Amino acid sequence: MKNLLVTLVSLLTAAAAAVSASAADLPTIVPAPSEASFSGRYAVMDRTAAVYVGDGELNQAYILSVLEEAGFAPRIVGESRRADIRFVTDRAVGRDNAERYVLRLDERGITAEAATAAGLLNALQTLRQLCADDGAGVRYPCGEVDDAPRYHWRAYMLDESRHFQGMDMVKRLLDEMARLKMNVFHWHLVDDPGWRIEIRKYPLLTEVGSKRDFSHADITPEEWDRLYPDRRSYYTQKEISEVVRYAAARGITVVPEIEMPAHASASIAAYPWLGSTSRREGRGVWGDLYQLADPEVEAFLHDVLDEVAELFPSRIIHIGGDEAGFAHWQNSAEVTAFMEEQGLPTCSDMQLWAINRMSAYLASKGIRMIGWNEITGDNIRNEAHVEASRSERLAEGVVVQFWDGDIALVNKAIEKGYDVVNSNRLYTYLDYPYEAISLEHAYSFDPRPEGLSDEAARRILGSGCQMWGERTPTRERVWFQTLPRLAAYAECGWTAPERKDLGDFRRRVAPLQQLWREKGYIVSQPVY
Repeated sequence: MKNLLVTLVSLLTAAAAAVSASAADLPTIVPAPSEASFSGRYAVMDRTAAVYVGDGELNQAYILSVLEEAGFAPRIVGESRRADIRFVTDRAVGRDNAERYVLRLDERGITAEAATAAGLLNALQTLRQLCADDGAGVRYPCGEVDDAPRYHWRAYMLDESRHFQGMDMVKRLLDEMARLKMNVFHWHLVDDPGWRIEIRKYPLLTEVGSKRDFSHADITPEEWDRLYPDRRSYYTQKEISEVVRYAAARGITVVPEIEMPAHASASIAAYPWLGSTSRREGRGVWGDLYQLADPEVEAFLHDVLDEVAELFPSRIIHIGGDEAGFAHWQNSAEVTAFMEEQGLPTCSDMQLWAINRMSAYLASKGIRMIGWNEITGDNIRNEAHVEASRSERLAEGVVVQFWDGDIALVNKAIEKGYDVVNSNRLYTYLDYPYEAISLEHAYSFDPRPEGLSDEAARRILGSGCQMWGERTPTRERVWFQTLPRLAAYAECGWTAPERKDLGDFRRRVAPLQQLWREKGYIVSQPVY
């Protein structure tokens, strides 16, 4: 190609160009690929590279922006034969794994092949890590990468209920997720401290429910307005759609979380009739539960989910389902009478009854439900005041996200036929300090628990790491807790255990850590 310089730059010397590079000089890719072989030679391509994009689903502007960051001044061409860098669709490549890609780099140019847009985006992220500005052009190693992920659910969760971060921060996080080939953004938009998504049918959810956060738990909307007259702490539906599009261009699916029946204090503050205790008190009571024996409360949640479903094309919605304070139901004459009528012997059964109805409602719209592992009806922490379900069973097709309790609960859920996302808090909670979850401990996480057969292990969809927001009032603190551990979780979800190596990971992650320093994301936190 006319844009490719003829000169090949050797790793060692011109006379020893074919000699294998030392480990320290090997190209660095995070997460570690399935297979990669490099000749030890480097090529230099002119910056004004011609780029062919053969998949109409790919966002060309995003591809060009990534290549620009890598040092190119690229331009799109309509024919593969005229291109220096090619993104080519080949259905055969994804026969066994839809996200697989093959990336070939030599003195003639660069070709990425994949069956899907997701696979080609994976190739793009690998390519950006292999390229470097050479002064005369863009330098890259000659070789081939044949790569595919271990799991297809590689998630990062951001809790914006406790502290609102805003769209600019979300986009920056999505950029770093994409760099690491993480493909699910779990967006925790509602919880006790605040409601962060516009619901047009119920304007008080944002007019009241958004004017609070974890640092201002007892504040009134009027007090909030006096403190922060120019602050809006929720997303309009237009902004939600913008984030969803931004994520999609990067191959990331956005999964919203709308909590029920617990963690509902913000919405109940806006509409006290929604709550079991609050409707009796005539005001929002912190920690209250939705009064789900009331058809009007169920209708409210249907209305909310209808608007949410229109905004998120992911076809999966998280409903929380964790940490319900059952005393609010036990002290409600309406709820206890309803439980007796319906033959629901425990509050866990009441919760399952309600969740199953919500699952059926979502399923009627072609949407799958996911929730934290209390939705199985188990007493996951063996609490004396909680009874496990006795009469109800979680609906088929619901995804269980494990976060707490004995790891054997993962195996138990799989044995009952449920798919599982493993987010074991002892490994994946980013709000935990580095003393509790060190860099090494984060890297050691395996989403597959011991004792699972290969067949059962296919029920593990993947893993998620969670950035809970109690102690992240600023974006600086979010970055402090998230990076560089995010790179470890990316590798845990992508790379087969036998290919993981902490020492080699430290070498490979070093350029990323330097990049994050330059961006101001890594300042004083530990690094690998």
